Amino acid sequence: AEAIRRQVGVNRVVAEVFPQDKEKEIRRLQNEGKKVAMVGDGINDAPALARADVGIAIGAGTDVAIESADIVLMKSDLLDVSTAIQLSKAVIRNIKQNLFWAFIYNIIGIPVAAGLFYLPFDLKLNPMIGAFAMSFSSVFVVSNALR
Repeated sequence: AEAIRRQVGVNRVVAEVFPQDKEKEIRRLQNEGKKVAMVGDGINDAPALARADVGIAIGAGTDVAIESADIVLMKSDLLDVSTAIQLSKAVIRNIKQNLFWAFIYNIIGIPVAAGLFYLPFDLKLNPMIGAFAMSFSSVFVVSNALR
């Protein structure tokens, strides 16, 4: 653990501790206001995986560890932890983009479709154009999600 700590530049490691000590360390970090991710593969990791904000189990691990975790890596490669975090961030970014475009469309489209701009601006919306715009919005959001 110490050799890996030096290689990756981590300030502090906790190694060779009992399962309850792992869980206590995670609780201590959370009480300090930190977000904690735990990677484990065995029965002794299950309490810490369940306590962590994000529990990551190695796919070749025990059933208890896999059930306790939020994410299960299919391979036994620790580099997949980095990939999973990057993928998670990309998914959240994509969801935020889709929510933004859906809200913008609805903020503009619903008042126009309801006729709120008819009296002040003589602006009205043909129902067929509204249906097309709604379909386009759905296609746009789904296409962005598939990207």
